[in-house]
Parts: sequence; C-alpha cells; structure tokens
Amino acid sequence: MLQLFSALQSVLAAFFGVQSESKRNSDFKKHSPYSIIIIAIVLFIVFVFSIYAIVTLVVNT
Repeated sequence: MLQLFSALQSVLAAFFGVQSESKRNSDFKKHSPYSIIIIAIVLFIVFVFSIYAIVTLVVNT
C-alpha cells in the first residue's frame, strides 16, 4: 500500500512538473514502470472527465 501511495505521489508531482531528476530516477528504480503508467493513465482520464464535467456545468448554467 505504501508503494502504491509513493507511486501516486510521484505521478502527481510529474503532472505538476515539480519532479526532480534524481527523484524520478529513484522512482523508476523502486516502482514497476507498469504501475506508474497505469496510475498516470487513470489520473489523466479522471482529469479529462473533470474538465468535461466542469465545462458542461458552466455551459448549461
């Protein structure tokens, strides 16, 4: 569970562009690339649906 939280934290930092090069290298040594890719895809889908929902809400008002 702690590994999953650490991978999530790493992906979120990368999304915001505040991931240092040394932290990124250590994350890829600790975590499976598949877990990072899956977390990134899920967060991207959540982000896109959130933007869609906000735009739909604003346009309908």
